[in-house]
Amino acid sequence: MVVEVHSKAYFVPDWPSPKSVACAITFRSGGVSKEPFLSNNFATHVGDDYLSVISNRERLQQQLSLPEEPRWLNQVHGNRVIGSSEILKDNCADGSFSETSGEVCVVLTADCVPVLLCNRNGDRVAAIHAGWRGLASNIIKSAVAVFHDPVEEIMAYLGPAIGPTAFEVGSDVLEVFIARAESECGEEKIRDAFLPHKDRYLANLYSLTREKLKASGIEAIYGGDFCTWTDKNRFFSYRRDRTTGRNASLIWLR
Repeated sequence: MVVEVHSKAYFVPDWPSPKSVACAITFRSGGVSKEPFLSNNFATHVGDDYLSVISNRERLQQQLSLPEEPRWLNQVHGNRVIGSSEILKDNCADGSFSETSGEVCVVLTADCVPVLLCNRNGDRVAAIHAGWRGLASNIIKSAVAVFHDPVEEIMAYLGPAIGPTAFEVGSDVLEVFIARAESECGEEKIRDAFLPHKDRYLANLYSLTREKLKASGIEAIYGGDFCTWTDKNRFFSYRRDRTTGRNASLIWLR
């Protein structure tokens, strides 16, 4: 559920995060990029005009009154989660965390699941890019490990991602998850997330993400009711359009 929509550029997720935690997720509208990146694209690696992307980033920083520029990552579909202060030295990662006020963690997505995390004390946050490869490689476990809290004190919000009726994959994807299942129970839940479809499968990324979070001990999970593939007016989708932009999911300590 969206609790606040600000013009056409972004929304504020509806979840019971502490007052010290701020977050936002962008829509595809409200920027200056031209087709096929129309218009609020934040990725510099997709073929969009570089100056348009920088303009979109600067506009977002102003709209959100961010204390500094977000710490942009070079996402590689892995399981590395780094401190936001490390990004200036090496930004190749699929997640970042911070316990410093004003440091903005951000991930870019166009079908993969953006996962925003915080603790109930409101003194640590993280943003994770969880595609199927990252989930299979246990990026959720990597993210949980950066929190020094009991897992029951951590909460998660799942942002816009491709829905279970649109994400078609081959048997190889299922086999990767099965091979890395940590128990028979885990294997059963993985199979439940793959619906046979002709000679392939429809994979439920949200279900897989929730199960990974629960396996790590996190029960407070919110969001996860979007579909980037079908909601073409609000979100970018690589599966739908191939050449397209990226939405941004941000979280920071006030």
